Amino acid sequence: MAPWIVYALFAALFAALVAILGKVGLRDVDATLATAVRAVVMAAFLVTAALVLGKAGGVGDIPRRAFLFIVLSGAAGAASWFFYFLALRDGPATGVAALDRLSVVLVFILAVVFLGEAFSVKAALGAVLVVAGAILLT
Repeated sequence: MAPWIVYALFAALFAALVAILGKVGLRDVDATLATAVRAVVMAAFLVTAALVLGKAGGVGDIPRRAFLFIVLSGAAGAASWFFYFLALRDGPATGVAALDRLSVVLVFILAVVFLGEAFSVKAALGAVLVVAGAILLT
C-alpha cells in the first residue's frame, strides 16, 4: 500500500475523532472559544512535531509565493474549523461530518479547473456518489 494511502486513512480516522470528541466538548462551551482552544492545541502539537523532526529551521527557505499560499490555506482551514464547530454545536455529528465531506467534491471540481487535474467519468461518478451519501446521511 502506498504511504499516501496510509496517511490519508489516518487523516480520515482522526477527522472522525474530531467530530466525536468535538461534539462532546461543545456541550457547554461556545463554539468560537472551542475552535480557538482547538487551534492553540493544534499549533502547539505541530510546532513541537516540526522541532522534534528538525524541520523548523526550514521556514526561512520557503519561497514567498509558496508561503503566501500556505498562509491562505491556513486561513481557509481556520474558517473551515470555525464553521465546522458552529455546525457541530447544533447539528448531529453524522450529518455535519457528511456535509463537511462534500469538500471532496469541491476539491475534485477545483482541481480540474485550477490545477489542470484530469477529469474522468469515474471520478465524476465518485463525486456524485459522495453527494448522494451526504444527502442520505443528513
